[in-house]
Amino acid sequence: MTTSTTSESSGAAPLLDLQALVVAVRRRRRFWCSLALLGLLVGAAVAVLLPPPPTAVTKVLVAHQEDQPNDPGTLIRTDVALLHTTRIAGKALESLGSPEKPEDFMRDYTGIGLTNNLLQITVTGDSDTEAVARAKALADAFVADHVRRIQAAANAEAKALLDQRDRIRDELAQVNKEIGEASPESGPKAAANLESLFARRAELTSRISDFDQRAAEARIGTPQLVAGTQIVDAPRAVRQSLPRTAATDAAIGLVLGLALGLALAAVGTVVADRPVLRREIAANLGASVIAELPRRAAGRWQGRRTRAARERLTTSLARTVRGSAEPVSLLELGCAPHASGIALDLARALAAEEPVVVVDGLPGPQLANRRPKPGDPAVVSGERAAAEPPQERRLGVGSVAPGTAWTDLQYLGTRTVLVVRAGHGSAAWLHTVARQLADQRIAVIGVVLIDPDPRDRTDGTLWDGPDTAPRARNERPARQNGTGRRRTERLPMWAARVPDSNEETR
Repeated sequence: MTTSTTSESSGAAPLLDLQALVVAVRRRRRFWCSLALLGLLVGAAVAVLLPPPPTAVTKVLVAHQEDQPNDPGTLIRTDVALLHTTRIAGKALESLGSPEKPEDFMRDYTGIGLTNNLLQITVTGDSDTEAVARAKALADAFVADHVRRIQAAANAEAKALLDQRDRIRDELAQVNKEIGEASPESGPKAAANLESLFARRAELTSRISDFDQRAAEARIGTPQLVAGTQIVDAPRAVRQSLPRTAATDAAIGLVLGLALGLALAAVGTVVADRPVLRREIAANLGASVIAELPRRAAGRWQGRRTRAARERLTTSLARTVRGSAEPVSLLELGCAPHASGIALDLARALAAEEPVVVVDGLPGPQLANRRPKPGDPAVVSGERAAAEPPQERRLGVGSVAPGTAWTDLQYLGTRTVLVVRAGHGSAAWLHTVARQLADQRIAVIGVVLIDPDPRDRTDGTLWDGPDTAPRARNERPARQNGTGRRRTERLPMWAARVPDSNEETR
């Protein structure tokens, strides 16, 4: 099968591929599911090992002189802030006879405004009885402080009004004195002056009455506010349910763990830049995806489908190897066991027609430590491959993982099939593999994708463009270099080699 890459798209690539991100995050579901499960267990353990302290709650109705229908809650927030003061906390501790510091006591209670005039106080303690006593003392201290402030404000207002009334009375007394001292002589000027004094006296008398009435109203309004500020819900202990608390904390831990796991998986995916879609893998390697195999079979039906796909892959590769005059190799990236199994299946299929030897170039013991079955082809290492008879077909198995000796890959085969696990190698390393294979004059027949995403609908085939020129018989398909331009590669002209022995000559 011969494929080549298409020309680069004129449009700029997106900064973040959402489809690839979703697929990569979904492939890491074990990670974020584990974090979600860990969060659930931690939440349940916290509820069991660190139970909430005994708690009491009470509600206080607070009347304000400045109450308005459109009040946004400023007054009740002010009351909540006043509740968290050392003055109120100290008064509550005095009534309890506790030597505790007000600053320490303030950490044990909270206040929240339910409405513009309803304040809820929550207090904790060492026991339910202590928590209830603390809540009652704190509510009484707050009510007393609020009433005191209301009365102080009303007294201050009434005093100011009465002081103003007294000043007007002094002025009235002066006016009355001037009227009494006025001359009884009649005349236009004296009559006008006397008339103005009488008018002034009437005005001052009216103002004095007004200030008296306002001072009385200021005092009359205070009892209503005092009576309106009261405890409407007596302090009571809050019943704690361990199963409910554990379920709530476990749900919170589950949500937090899941969110953290998804966030870490997404960030790790973006940072690692490991292609998982077949179109990305094909584009980075410069070769088409010719087959896909799951990482493992989860059930009987999937096992049948996996075996059928593997048989089709073996048949296709066997047909390609038989029609190739050059040695063919399998190079793995992140899936050495799968590459070993594919190589052995391919060797068994080829052994029915001609002698086959498998050259083991893998860094691990996947092939060296296997248990051979009857009829399996011979497996030799790279050092012993030269001693094998030349009439045997060689099938090389190697690796393109980091640390590979690139110059040794030519001895495994000048044509290769890449066996790549999706999401294993980064985009930069896939580029490196394609570049190194091109430098070694190793043609890539195709890519066998291991563990593909089942929901991946992208196309992993690279098509020849319409402007592809006919190639000579000794030319390989065009490859893309790092700049995106095509370059034609000629097959290497191997130098003649002098045989070392008569046996090799035969």
